[in-house]
Amino acid sequence: MQVDNTLNKFTGASRYVLDEELAKIVNISMALEMPLLLKGEPGTGKTMLAHAIAEALGMRLIVLNVKSSMKLIDALYQYDTLTRLNDSRFGDSKRDVSNIEEYIKMGKIGQAFVSEERVVLLIDEIDKADTDFQDDMLDVLDQMEFDIIEIDKTVKAKQRPVIIITSNAKKDLSDPFLGRCNFHHIAFPEPDMMRKIIGVHFPAIDRDLMDSAINTFYRLREIKGIEKKPATRELINWIRALRSDPDFKVKDLIKGEVPYLGVLFKKSTDYMISQNAISRFRI
Repeated sequence: MQVDNTLNKFTGASRYVLDEELAKIVNISMALEMPLLLKGEPGTGKTMLAHAIAEALGMRLIVLNVKSSMKLIDALYQYDTLTRLNDSRFGDSKRDVSNIEEYIKMGKIGQAFVSEERVVLLIDEIDKADTDFQDDMLDVLDQMEFDIIEIDKTVKAKQRPVIIITSNAKKDLSDPFLGRCNFHHIAFPEPDMMRKIIGVHFPAIDRDLMDSAINTFYRLREIKGIEKKPATRELINWIRALRSDPDFKVKDLIKGEVPYLGVLFKKSTDYMISQNAISRFRI
């Protein structure tokens, strides 16, 4: 764990390799108390950054996984009318059915607001939501409060959370939304950066295995027609699979053989395209 306790700055975490530019935008976003919007292809570490910040700064992480059908109120709170109705009918509950607040459950944003301690709030894949959800959510995050209509109560944040928002850029975000966030694009790691990442996950890895696996990985990513290129998590799992196989030889990888292809490619068409292309790798 790496953290500057004096300035409470984020400088990385035990399993997260941080570049200087990303560190700067994370820390300025925390200082300005602004949401940080992260874009980049899947597998570039957008979601893991929130986990790393929480680990390094000793904060609790609350994750809101955005769905296309989600309404903002679901992220704020839910009123459990069905349970209240059943309790009033059968009368065997310890809760006071006349007190509606007993049946209010906080959503992920609500949980972040009522927390006594400052938390990291990850809003994952915001591009899945519609524009109204996005803009209304930022209104709530700007004001740091929302109303519970059923009990005429305003919930105000006890601590302003550190807010990380991720997008896979599948849908354009509105200009008002973009204007109220800091922004960083996490590019896919270059081979040198990938070596550092692999070194963090496998400190004792054989150098020949690392070089051969990374070289093969980047060649596979360049195959034309692939819909979902293998990402960092696939490379890590692939290396884990190679290391666990007592019959695996690095020289086979150097010759162009690619075992456990299904660890790298998860779509049938990608698997078949890559399988057909691998023959040209072989010596």
